[in-house]
Amino acid sequence: MYLDHFKLTELPFRLSPDPQFLYLSAAHSRAKAYMESTVMFTDGFVVITGEIGAGKTTVIETFLRTLDADVVVAQVNQTQVSAVEFLQTILVQFGFSPFKMKKAELISTINTFLIEQFAAGRKVLLVVDEAQNLSLKVLEEIRLLSGIESTKEKVLRIILAGQPELNEKLDSSELIQLAQRVRLRFHLSALTLEDMKGYIRHRLDVAGAEGRTIFESRVFPQIFRYTGGVPRLINTLCDTAMMAAFSSDTDTVTPQELQVAITELQWVEFAARTHTLSSHQSGTQLDSVNAGSGRIYARIVLRCNGQTISETPLRVGRRVVGRTTDNDVQIDSRFVSRHHCQLLTTERSTVIEDLNSTNGIHMRGRRIRRQTLRNGDVITIGQHELLYGDERISADNAAVDTIPGAHSSNADAASKATAADEAD
Repeated sequence: MYLDHFKLTELPFRLSPDPQFLYLSAAHSRAKAYMESTVMFTDGFVVITGEIGAGKTTVIETFLRTLDADVVVAQVNQTQVSAVEFLQTILVQFGFSPFKMKKAELISTINTFLIEQFAAGRKVLLVVDEAQNLSLKVLEEIRLLSGIESTKEKVLRIILAGQPELNEKLDSSELIQLAQRVRLRFHLSALTLEDMKGYIRHRLDVAGAEGRTIFESRVFPQIFRYTGGVPRLINTLCDTAMMAAFSSDTDTVTPQELQVAITELQWVEFAARTHTLSSHQSGTQLDSVNAGSGRIYARIVLRCNGQTISETPLRVGRRVVGRTTDNDVQIDSRFVSRHHCQLLTTERSTVIEDLNSTNGIHMRGRRIRRQTLRNGDVITIGQHELLYGDERISADNAAVDTIPGAHSSNADAASKATAADEAD
């Protein structure tokens, strides 16, 4: 990797949330302050929304680290659950084993726990990330929980964080009572150009740059044009640009290295990207270029223990694989990082790239960082497998079949390819 090359101690642009690297822009500071207000007040929900990659989860993790010891926290990140599963998840966070309890017993146990904590002088906080995925039934359960009170005040503090679709749910006619309980709403917007400069320099300094110039100042406007100030996209582009500089044996990122990174990622400018994409397509809204339409060039089949879990078509663009629901391919496993790896598809090939994950990606028994995939490749991620099927091959064969006399040459080519694979 490029750490030694740039004299850094840590990777500055990891995609996984790390409070140590949090850059508190004015918007992020305000979101954190609103979260902190929930500890002081119990008269309603606090709702924080933001686009994919805006930094909501990092702000939450930073906020939770600052809480006093008298605050008991239940943090829920898996939100595609039933009402019963949601109540069970809360109790697990509180230290219970509730899986044989029926719903009435679950609610009673939560009520008793909240009252006991209040009597002991402790505050209880429920934080739900990715709350846009909650069903209306689960949101109604949360509203009912918020009504639990002692003789003096409500005993459960609640923060809901999610993508902008969360606001649409809260404004629906079915949730009028819940919406009336919302005390504060705040939308976490993307960084400005000046904030983006501070964000990049801050992360580099935390990683050990100590004020050294690694990104030339003239690259910042171009980074902003291609990322729109979205932190996750900034991280992806800056990491790829540093890899390009490392490959070119230069100790600074210039416009030339940045353009190499943009070309490698197959990105268009952010304004064109957001115009092309569907405004509410979860998981691909910011991270894929034309990934929602056009020809399918390949497919990824997710398997575990020989069972197929899902199949994802690959069009031109970017697909992210990881543990949380904001990914294009979700693998709900403790062995998988929040954003584990990405698949970059062009008209000619598909490349898989590790996103600095903890456990890495493996192929044929060895760990890889970046690999151009071939039909039939199997990528191991923890206890799961991704089986890659390239549809360009069948399309090319169909085209050859229409040419007189092409069958024998096609067979010869296939025979040579097989021989080459065996030689490998």
